[in-house]
Amino acid sequence: MPQHYPFSAVVGSDDMALALLLNAVSPSVGGVLIRGEKGTAKSTMVRALAGILPQIEVVAGDRFSSAPADRGTDTPDGPIPHDAPTEHRPVRLVELPIGATEDRIAGSLHLEKALSEGVTAFEPGLLARAHRGLLYVDEVNLLHDHVVDQLLDAAAMGRVTVERDGVSVEHAARFVLIGTMNPEEGELRPQLLDRFGLTVEVSAPREAALRAEVIRRRVAFDSHPEGFSATFAADELALRERIVAARERVDAVELTDWALTKIATVCAGFDVDGMRADIVTARTAAAHAAWQGRTRITRADIRVAARMALPHRRRRAPFDAPGLDEDLLDRLLGDDDEPDPRDDGPGTDGPGDDDKNDDNASDATTGPQDGDSGASAEDTGDAGDSDAQQPPAGENSPASAEQSDQHPDTGPDSEQNSSDDGRVQEQGDRTDPGDPRPEGDGAEQNSRPGGAATEPGTVTAASAPYRTRLLTVTGTGNGVSGRRSRAITSTGRRTGSAGFTGSDVHLPATIRAAAPQQAARGRNSGRDGGRLLLSARDLRSAVREGREANLVLFCVDASGSMAARTRMEQVKTAILSLLLDAYRRRDKVGLVTFRGSGAQVALPPTSSVDVAAARLAELPAGGRTPLAEGLLTAAEVLRIERVRDPQRRPLVVVVTDGRATHGPDALAQSRAAAAGLASLGVASVVVDCESGRFRMGLASELAAHLGAEHIPLGEVTAEGLTRTVRSHTAARNPARTEGEVA
Repeated sequence: MPQHYPFSAVVGSDDMALALLLNAVSPSVGGVLIRGEKGTAKSTMVRALAGILPQIEVVAGDRFSSAPADRGTDTPDGPIPHDAPTEHRPVRLVELPIGATEDRIAGSLHLEKALSEGVTAFEPGLLARAHRGLLYVDEVNLLHDHVVDQLLDAAAMGRVTVERDGVSVEHAARFVLIGTMNPEEGELRPQLLDRFGLTVEVSAPREAALRAEVIRRRVAFDSHPEGFSATFAADELALRERIVAARERVDAVELTDWALTKIATVCAGFDVDGMRADIVTARTAAAHAAWQGRTRITRADIRVAARMALPHRRRRAPFDAPGLDEDLLDRLLGDDDEPDPRDDGPGTDGPGDDDKNDDNASDATTGPQDGDSGASAEDTGDAGDSDAQQPPAGENSPASAEQSDQHPDTGPDSEQNSSDDGRVQEQGDRTDPGDPRPEGDGAEQNSRPGGAATEPGTVTAASAPYRTRLLTVTGTGNGVSGRRSRAITSTGRRTGSAGFTGSDVHLPATIRAAAPQQAARGRNSGRDGGRLLLSARDLRSAVREGREANLVLFCVDASGSMAARTRMEQVKTAILSLLLDAYRRRDKVGLVTFRGSGAQVALPPTSSVDVAAARLAELPAGGRTPLAEGLLTAAEVLRIERVRDPQRRPLVVVVTDGRATHGPDALAQSRAAAAGLASLGVASVVVDCESGRFRMGLASELAAHLGAEHIPLGEVTAEGLTRTVRSHTAARNPARTEGEVA
């Protein structure tokens, strides 16, 4: 069995350690989501947690880890005898693979036996194995939403029900759910975030001394795992004993009216939705009090609980950055604790001791650390752990990147972008796409419609996003489940059957396949009761048509011709709105921009729409228009992504006015690049940003060369498209329109 890094040897990462320990003390807290950049000991600490948990007593030989108190009850394997022997074993840490199917997670039924013999043969899944243990999901944000829903439902209900074609099996599944994720790779939906009890942010330390300690300990562990672990054996035992004592004490912790009122005041003050935040905060505060050796909740307990239970519940929509204003938290809590006529005595010194200083209340690890607060490397050998505090503003971390995201209902905050001094986009393109004047001359912009010209390199903010029209890839794909284009997926309406794939049995098709073979198999209604005689080759799986997620690659013209103030504002608003639509439809997104003399990949394809919105907000404009370079760069991105993810169909959204002014014969080069992109068979859309009374129509010509749909900027909105359709209808049939109005 592999030797895991000791829990108490991880220096720093105090919030993460405390959140894990509080869930170990009281699983009703509801699990923990650990968010942080790669190499911050997330997996290391989760795997180490199982090593300090007390052993559990189970019914010997039971596949569902039934407790002695469960003897006499039913399981899918039948009733447990009252005199069944028991045994003690370590708590299991069950890791959920990213590609796990629903059958692998919840369990599967042997349909052949169910149909032919009337026997319910159940193969337990990972949830059954995790019962009374830990279920760990690394990169939980990369799981399909329906799988995450399944996990969270099981964690909340404590039971799993498996139903397949009229056959149903149910069993207990009580576990501590632990998820880790890197926000750079995409966010969880706010509805799913809310289902995790606690969340903590981790980041790598920036201090050289702490990083050196991480390396020192990791090297020592890799060189001699047994000897290193023996060094921390006493500390591991102390943590285990403290968990046992806290579990025995937690039910005696008193939730007084004062504590409940404080918790309700804090949750109401942060304007969180629903009551789950209040309940989780109360449970966490009680667990923290028990961890401290007390039976009465204090202000410090509530503060620690709120810091972990509330930040992710304040993220209500995409582009909202999670976080908590700790100054507001302190004002809501006040300065004093509830008077207590009893004397609980001092809290137990050690992990999580809050009697010294509220700010250090989250200290959760112990061991010969000499006051160090660093981090441990991952089991894979990475050395880059964190102190679990949200990184300071301005540091290069996922948390700081998220703080630049905008709320989809309000748009980018003007004060948040005050560093731009209210400046807007510059210009440098020519009205004439073949203008031979030197690059960098942007004087012609002052005469263009769409707003005043600005200095090169400045940034314009977007307005509030809106609901966009649906852009899809034509045909039927075979990608991952999503909400954009038609595809053969694992969910959706049943359209046919195919050879058995291991799940989702198509019962009518299975019976039809077996029916012609009944006589040859010796079926006799008198002898065998008329049961259908099946073999494995009769089984058929359902073919379902649903919606898939796509790769939406934005190719954005950021040249001088787009730099008029109102035009760039409209363009950024349109892209932000399309990003929001991509978030809701579970797409991956990428961003290619072109200006001056070339193009760049501002954001490689990713599931993190938040990062894309942040890159968009920072996008400057100005210079000539290297349209051909932009299209060629987009084609190269698609080529690479097709190798990485061949099943995901791309949709290219080119946002431009169609001008091309960089290099000799720029317009012809851009048309050749467009034809090359079209030859790849990629679905594309051209969003035409040209405005004003006199238009050159270059974007519509570009769309023709791309074989793309041409959409004027004003028709990106669903409302704008409706108005356009109505106006065209009125122009074709004015009499009918007048009648409808009348």
